[in-house]
Amino acid sequence: MLQVLKSSQRGSADHGWLQSNHSFSFGHYYNPNEMGFGPLLVINEDRVQPSRGFGTHSHDNMEIISYVLSGALEHKDSMGNGSVIRYGDVQRMSAGTGVQHSEFNHSSTERVHFLQIWITPDVTGIEPGYEEKHFDTASKTGGLRLIASADGRDGSVLIHQDAKIFASILNADDHVKYELAPTRAAYVHLIRGQAEVNGIQLSTGDALRISEESLIAFKNAADAELLLFDLSY
Repeated sequence: MLQVLKSSQRGSADHGWLQSNHSFSFGHYYNPNEMGFGPLLVINEDRVQPSRGFGTHSHDNMEIISYVLSGALEHKDSMGNGSVIRYGDVQRMSAGTGVQHSEFNHSSTERVHFLQIWITPDVTGIEPGYEEKHFDTASKTGGLRLIASADGRDGSVLIHQDAKIFASILNADDHVKYELAPTRAAYVHLIRGQAEVNGIQLSTGDALRISEESLIAFKNAADAELLLFDLSY
């Protein structure tokens, strides 16, 4: 089964300092048809204005992944971590028993543009944890680069869920295939550009739910960057 979510169908919120698009129900946006996909609960595309940010707030029992698209995002948390992440950086925070953190854009001129992804963990009540890694453009170009997994293989960040996240940058001559195991489902989020996925043309901000398929084929891309989620479902 293939089900498209067009960019225009996403929820939206404009708080002045923050513009956000929600692929699934989040905050004041509620869509009973978009309540997540398996353990994938949230994909928010956030744009934070200069010299603004998210004040200190709490999370628990959630795997939170940030994927920066442009700008620089400062992170601080109650575990004592403090860092600035930029394009190519992937940050994972396992909230576990509870953690407080803040995110801020210190630039006076440039917005921060990033994806905030929440995945429900397969174990609760764990000690909170933090990890960040950089994945350069070359490692994602023309193929699928594993950036998050349940075992941290191939240098990916470790998440507490039977899920894999791949990042990819594709252009016209790239033809990429991914075998999807039985009982698994997939979700493709096109960050930018255009790409054809299993015969369906996607544009910036579009997404595709995939189930009961054994193969995912990417082709006819133009300046495309995307995330592929391989999920238990």
